[in-house]
Amino acid sequence: MSYTATATVRRQQSLARRIFNATLGIAATILALGGLEARAAAQTLTETERRNKAAVEAGFEAWAAGTGSPYDLLADDARWTIEGYSLASKTYPSREAFLREVIRPFNARMKAPLKPAIRNVYADGDTVIVFFDARGIARDGEPYANTYAWFLDMRDGRIVRASAFFDSVVFNAFWTRVTPAD
Repeated sequence: MSYTATATVRRQQSLARRIFNATLGIAATILALGGLEARAAAQTLTETERRNKAAVEAGFEAWAAGTGSPYDLLADDARWTIEGYSLASKTYPSREAFLREVIRPFNARMKAPLKPAIRNVYADGDTVIVFFDARGIARDGEPYANTYAWFLDMRDGRIVRASAFFDSVVFNAFWTRVTPAD
């Protein structure tokens, strides 16, 4: 075999080896990710996580039914932080401060109550994360719709600290457009 033919064969063998090794690497990655996914799915929640998650889900069910709300779970000294740059963004030092400054004025701007629809709920230790949408009709007849993520730190079945995220542009437009009922 000539030198050129030998070099061509070696290049083809090298390329074939690289393709084979890359294919093995991809297959191994897929198998590893599948194993991680199976292990994650097999992990069970602790009793505390189950209890906290169930309490928050029950609060949301009551809210959707119009018979209560997750705010019923707030400890008296709960600190609720609205993150970002909305007109209501700050840390409220107590349950009453948060209800007085945000929730009651919000509800007074609504014609039809806000109804939540949970996308997902996660529990990790004493923290429950709720990702949800909420819709209602404002007093001016216009719809209000926003998407929220709440990070709730729980102790003894009560929310002791919360960080809330939502679309502040939607919130600010609603907050300034609609005057609360007396």
